[in-house]
Formats: sequence, C-alpha cells, structure tokens
Amino acid sequence: MASLLPAAMRMARLQSDCAAILPVMAGNTDVISFQDGALVLAVPSSAVAARMKQMLPKLQSALAQRGWAVESVKLKVQVARAMPDSKPQMRTLELPKTAVQAFEELAESLEDSSQNKGLVAALRRLAEKRK
Repeated sequence: MASLLPAAMRMARLQSDCAAILPVMAGNTDVISFQDGALVLAVPSSAVAARMKQMLPKLQSALAQRGWAVESVKLKVQVARAMPDSKPQMRTLELPKTAVQAFEELAESLEDSSQNKGLVAALRRLAEKRK
C-alpha cells in the first residue's frame, strides 16, 4: 500500500498540472497513465478528443516547462465516462435605478411614430424587468 502512495501523488500532481495548463478542458479529461514518457488521457467523447488534439502541442510544451518528460500524449475515448453536468453560470445584469429611470425617460421623450413604436415598447419592457 505504501508503495502506491508516491505513484498516486505523482498522478495527482500531473492531473493538477494538466488542469492548470488547460483549464477549459479540466473537467473533461483525466490522466489514465504516465509511463516511459507516454501520457494517456481519458476523454468522454470523440468531439472532446478532436478539440484536445488541437491543444496537445501546448499541453506537451507546458508540461515540459513544469519538469514533466512527456514525449507523447495519447487520448482514449471512454464513452461511459459522463461529461460534467455543470453549465456556465449566466450573469444577470444589474442596472442602477438611475439607468432604469433614464430608459423610462428616453421612452417617454421619443416621438410617437410608427418607426419608434418597437423601440419605445422595448425600452418600456426593459425598464419594467429591471424594476
């Protein structure tokens, strides 16, 4: 058991270095093995594998700068491995009260014409949503 600890720590360091180098792909890749300079990464789909192939030169050179002697990188598609469920959080726009009032004033100050009808309606909807 004690002999496995250094190998596990090494794999964990390699995994964290890969995640630091390519943070966009961190949730989609796992280090499977690293032996004799050959790094093997698990990816959940062929689409992720195609994207990763484009990033391999950057990954390989950055790992070399961090002291890893990576001669080759192989990707293994593991379909049963699920992609992360986390979706990027959408930012909500917070407008100050003065901005909302400015939109309301603009809607009131515009001419009542057929050309401005859509703009006035949009400005009023925006002001109502942000109140």
